[in-house]
Amino acid sequence: MYLIVINLVLGVLAGMALGLTDTASTIWSVVWGILAFIVAQLLAGYLVQKKVKLEMEKVQEILNSGKNHLQQKISQWQMRPPGSIKDAQKIIEKEQKIFIDRALEASSGLEKFNRWAPLMSKQVNALRLQLHWMNKDFKQVDKLMPHVLIMDPMMACIKIARMYMRKEEGIDKVFKKHSGKVRNEQGTLIYALYSWILVQQKKIDEAHKVLIEGCEKVENEFLKRNRESLANNRVGHFSNTPFGEEWYALNLEQPKMKMQRQQRFSKRPY
Repeated sequence: MYLIVINLVLGVLAGMALGLTDTASTIWSVVWGILAFIVAQLLAGYLVQKKVKLEMEKVQEILNSGKNHLQQKISQWQMRPPGSIKDAQKIIEKEQKIFIDRALEASSGLEKFNRWAPLMSKQVNALRLQLHWMNKDFKQVDKLMPHVLIMDPMMACIKIARMYMRKEEGIDKVFKKHSGKVRNEQGTLIYALYSWILVQQKKIDEAHKVLIEGCEKVENEFLKRNRESLANNRVGHFSNTPFGEEWYALNLEQPKMKMQRQQRFSKRPY
């Protein structure tokens, strides 16, 4: 907000200066004042967004580094399991929480832009909400949810998933509002999610209709497979697990970790 006020004042002063010095007529003084405001706003906005991008990249770098570390560890466990699968999941959750907490701490660097960029606070809240979601800190998620702008399909999916967890009414309205904006592959998950919820609620016909609509909007083999499963009364074949990490990120199902057992070789020669 500060940027708008400052640039507005600059525009007014520029217009008044031109008018009072008879450099331009009254009409042209107003026009040049408006142009001065627009140019100043665009330039200041560009500079602020550039600094915001740098802070966002710091957060993303922490997340990418943490995910790569976990992926390497999981790959090692494929050959040498640490113990039980339950133990492995606890280790993953613990280490994931460490780098997510670091990312949350780094996101505090964005707070200084809240008063300078319009809606910046809502963007920061959306970022933090997604980090708390990854941490399964649903108390913080519920606290931030009313203070974010849902601008992308993933945020819409998080909202719908949380409403389902809390058994809230109105999921259909949220789905219709945000699925209407879907125009490409990025919106696939919202159809996969809502159809999954309907299947859990035993509303198979409604789930089938949702998948028909989804397949008309986006080209995705997993949506088609689920649509065909419901069309042929094979509800047991319905599954969103092929979406992989994108699906599991919604915290509605847990991935099954497969680990190879170390082979025990007999000392007896053959």
